[in-house]
Amino acid sequence: MNIAVLGYGTVGSGVVEVFFKNKANLQKKAGQELDIKYILDLREFPDDPHAALFTKDFAQIAQDDSVKVVAEVIGGLEPAYTFTKTCLERGKSVVTSNKELVAQKGAELLEIARAHQVNYFFEASVGGGIPIIRPLHMCLAANSIDEIAGILNGTTNFILTKMIREGMPFETALALAQQLGYAERNPAADVEGQDACRKICILAALSFGEHVYPKDVYTEGITKITLEDVAYAADCGCVIKLIGRAKRGEHGGKLSAMVAPAFISHESQLGTVDDVFNGILVRGDATGDVVFYGKGAGKLPTASAVVGDIIDCAKATGTSPSLRWNPSEGGNVASREENVTRMYLRLQSDTVKLPQAVGKLFGEVHTLNRAGQAADEYACIISERPEHEIDAAIAKLEGMGVTLMGKVRVLDY
Repeated sequence: MNIAVLGYGTVGSGVVEVFFKNKANLQKKAGQELDIKYILDLREFPDDPHAALFTKDFAQIAQDDSVKVVAEVIGGLEPAYTFTKTCLERGKSVVTSNKELVAQKGAELLEIARAHQVNYFFEASVGGGIPIIRPLHMCLAANSIDEIAGILNGTTNFILTKMIREGMPFETALALAQQLGYAERNPAADVEGQDACRKICILAALSFGEHVYPKDVYTEGITKITLEDVAYAADCGCVIKLIGRAKRGEHGGKLSAMVAPAFISHESQLGTVDDVFNGILVRGDATGDVVFYGKGAGKLPTASAVVGDIIDCAKATGTSPSLRWNPSEGGNVASREENVTRMYLRLQSDTVKLPQAVGKLFGEVHTLNRAGQAADEYACIISERPEHEIDAAIAKLEGMGVTLMGKVRVLDY
């Protein structure tokens, strides 16, 4: 069975490395001979040990009927979408690590795969080397998934861990992440939460059966988190993590989904996930909470998941019946304002008596303290309520001359 690899960047080169390193073992698992016939990339790799496999012509791959599985590791929407659709329509299974493409076009591509009796697998698109896609639609198939939540981005988790453990300011921790190769030169997709948003959309679609578009999911990154916020979190036994979460809608209503920083107990299952590691909690009606943990990115962990999908394609006799969800026009996610949550607030005013003003608006609150706290600063956690109520109360405080310095959701995971 011949394989083609589209893209020879970090993940693509990792796929080729893992394949040839473990080829004999992979063939045993697949029950047949396997080989990589093509590597597609526009760049030149004259000194690469696999230089003879390179091509710049996608049509050569598309028209070669001996190629049965294609690994799309280009990333982005185009040309990845066109290449993937073409391969599926020509009866080739496609495996990918491309979270952006799956989040935007997953329902459509799964349907095309089904129509042509092939597979579209994307284990590597969420959690890197952590198995999560296959467990969701196979191992946990007996469950109705009620909720899924996780630390889905290793870069932001590394930055927050440095802020928590070493008191490192955000900008310094980001620069270190870039220096170590965890963050891109342009880190927006990570630190603004877009990467985690794509991943929670994929998990939500698979868990709840309908496509979820990133544009519908409220997304907030970690760029506004300060060391003061970290200190106040510690005062109530919490740490700050960037959490992507999705919950089944009650009584058939819209599901709730969001990516945002959150206070969570430092003793909780997600609170102990540090550095570049990811943790994904799945709440099923039969299993209760199940947590998947490991390195969520990186060349070889991600390549491991891609190659695992290649083996599954080799063993498959048709389209996977359980890996699917319904298409959607969007608008199936409840608005942020409807989200019910506890909230941490950090406020500042030299004219307003903050404890009294906050108590009048929110009732009983949990006051927080930190070393070096300024006399005009007040921090607290308010009780659970819809966010539109919190927004309205904050607007009243700001109308009195109070400055909102920080606002972070408080979650129970």
